[in-house]
Amino acid sequence: MASAAEQLAANMNFGAFAKATELHKRITFTIMAMVVYRLGTYIPIPGIDIAAFASAFEGQSQGILGMFNMFSGGAVQRMAIFALNVGPYISASIIVQLLGTVYPPWEKLRKEGGEAGRKTLNQYTRYLTVLLALLQSFGIAVGLQNSQGLVDNPGVFFLVSTVVTLTGGTLFLMWLGEQITSRGVGNGVSLIIFAGIVAVLPRGIFQMFSMTRTGALPGIALFLIAFLAVAVVLVIVFMERSQRRLLVQYPKRQQGNRMFGGDTSFLPLKINTAGVIPPIFASSLLLLPATAMSFLANADLPSYLQWMPTVVGQLQHGRPAFMVLYGALIVFFCFFYTSVVFNPDDTAENLRKYGGFLPGIRPGKRTAEYLDFVLTRLTVVGAAYITLVCLLPEALIAFYNAPFYLGGTSILIVVSVTMDTVTQIQSHLLAHQYEGLIKKSKLRGGRGR
Repeated sequence: MASAAEQLAANMNFGAFAKATELHKRITFTIMAMVVYRLGTYIPIPGIDIAAFASAFEGQSQGILGMFNMFSGGAVQRMAIFALNVGPYISASIIVQLLGTVYPPWEKLRKEGGEAGRKTLNQYTRYLTVLLALLQSFGIAVGLQNSQGLVDNPGVFFLVSTVVTLTGGTLFLMWLGEQITSRGVGNGVSLIIFAGIVAVLPRGIFQMFSMTRTGALPGIALFLIAFLAVAVVLVIVFMERSQRRLLVQYPKRQQGNRMFGGDTSFLPLKINTAGVIPPIFASSLLLLPATAMSFLANADLPSYLQWMPTVVGQLQHGRPAFMVLYGALIVFFCFFYTSVVFNPDDTAENLRKYGGFLPGIRPGKRTAEYLDFVLTRLTVVGAAYITLVCLLPEALIAFYNAPFYLGGTSILIVVSVTMDTVTQIQSHLLAHQYEGLIKKSKLRGGRGR
């Protein structure tokens, strides 16, 4: 017999969506927030020669600046007030998460602090976001001022105004993301990144059609890219929804003349526990040397450093060295980040604390070892899946000079965020229908009396 949740899900239709007024408000708020974000990506910071900067950016579009530009929806190319996007916030979140596993006071807050501890760590994340945004914006301001012809009036006022503008833009997006999470649908920060990537995807698609029309891209290659894009989306949906469910049992216990417990549940383990963090980290590390070297292209390097441009030149999209190192770093970060976000010892301790156990596995250390055993093998599959998804577009870039915007990381983020948002919309619909059933049962009960 189907459960109540399954029966509600089967009855979801457009009529149920039309009656969910609270969900309408949430979706409207989310859309309006995305409109505000997109408008901000077109407002340039003061004191910049936009035409000169756009010309200078063209030479860096295949490096790390191109990746940041993709995530920011073109804000970097226009040097807009949202050029930093939510990058400092994501970096701060990862740093706090890492320190929460190795720094004893923060580890205690994470494990024993409950809701108050979580709020404290979130506040630390905000403080660190401000610090990182200040450092990054100051570096950008100095770099712009030192570049010939990009700044109208160099000086202290330009430095201060640029730092304040870029830092304020990041803090506004951080606040906007939190508002979307609490008052809209989906994860606010993820949706902001999603909106930036989707905004530049039409440019990449139009570029491919233009290349096909001029003969730069064969027609069969365009068909192959479209087929692979659909196949990659299907693989991502399948793998992101796949999980290993470990059976957890709770023993029966007697209180007086009544028996309690004896329930069973499942501990779900995702195949891709690390999410989209590994490809982002891997591409950032590989593209950083190429971007730095491009700034030194006109500099006179010493004789013992003449080999650097040749070596760094291989760390470009589509090059064999880039693809090999990219795949290796993705696998490394998959295992590294999975070990950070999932601690088998903590999970085993929590199961033991609440009386749960895995059938045939002794609680405590043996459970932790078994969880680590299963998670390691799942991570092998997950790492192979993410590596394949990210390297296929790189092969297209190598053979057919496909646009950089169609990289595996961008497709992975778009599909993952879309699935998460749709799941939250379904959850709101289920909650609305459940509330409706409760009201109907109360009305029937009142009439029965």
